[in-house]
Amino acid sequence: MIWSKFAPVCFVAVLGFLASSASSRGQEPGQPQQPMVYEDTVGGLRVIEEGQPPVMIHATLDEMKRFRETHPNARPGSVQAASTSNDLYYHGGVGGIGVETAPKIYLVLWGSQWNNNDPSGEAAILENFYRGAGGSSWLNSVTQYCQGVASGTYFCNGAGTAAGNKTGIFVAVWADNTSAAPSKPRQSQLAAEAVRAAQHFGNTSASSNASVQYVIATSTGHSSNGFKTQYCAYHSATSSTVGNVAYTNLPYITDAGASCGANFNGLGPKAGITIVSGHEMAETITDQFPNGGWLDSGGAENGDKCAWISSGQGASADINLSTGTFAVQSLWSNAFNSSSGGCVLTYP
Repeated sequence: MIWSKFAPVCFVAVLGFLASSASSRGQEPGQPQQPMVYEDTVGGLRVIEEGQPPVMIHATLDEMKRFRETHPNARPGSVQAASTSNDLYYHGGVGGIGVETAPKIYLVLWGSQWNNNDPSGEAAILENFYRGAGGSSWLNSVTQYCQGVASGTYFCNGAGTAAGNKTGIFVAVWADNTSAAPSKPRQSQLAAEAVRAAQHFGNTSASSNASVQYVIATSTGHSSNGFKTQYCAYHSATSSTVGNVAYTNLPYITDAGASCGANFNGLGPKAGITIVSGHEMAETITDQFPNGGWLDSGGAENGDKCAWISSGQGASADINLSTGTFAVQSLWSNAFNSSSGGCVLTYP
């Protein structure tokens, strides 16, 4: 995600990126980029391991707060005049894929460290949240974005093939617990676990992974370097013998406390679990293989533009799903407010 100097906008305006100069073109997941540093940035697209593709980082609450304190033009929750400069647009896809047209989510509880060691009950919370999210009005904003249209498209208007929001988006969970996961897993190790998950679930071709995301959840005390100080989670993709595989690095969120959502907006000590996982899920649906999907002119995805809003339009809140009540953040909608664009908790 790439941010240059900006005008006032109606979202969390500052989840910027370290990215390549070819920001408007989707790249093959296996092709690492050479990052360029842009001013006025926090979080975002970064190369965190040499030889690996960039990852889309979900910045911590602390990083966002520090940025807002020094950037008065960042006004999350306010509503501005219509302008496509604020909106997401299609970046051309990677191998023809820009969005998940029939999303499927597989949850992987990686490592024997999970055995009888889940103090916050994150595994059950994640599974129930994913089971209920598909078909919800909260997630439905993703359906306004599509693939099979020209790069630079802002509004699909029925063209192309839309991102999906079907019920039953969650497929299965795999407790990969026969051996320990690394104590501080690197990106390459997380990517390899995602490929193993694809093989475990029988998704052994590019076509079978075209609308799939694998959430690699690590147990308490065993998260990757940078968690809770630089990011709460990230999503990326890797090339493999089973095709391009999209995955999320989801650390044990409650280990980060308030930095990753504990008690955010008074939503409870476990609020960050679903705020962060929902953020990554929605971003992967609309930008499966970063950054070939839907991003704005600065490279922000639909989750980043609405992250950590505490008041006003799009503030994080509880939503009711068929599987329970869960805290979520809002998601960016180009169509909001007569196509002015903005952060929404329900769509249309």
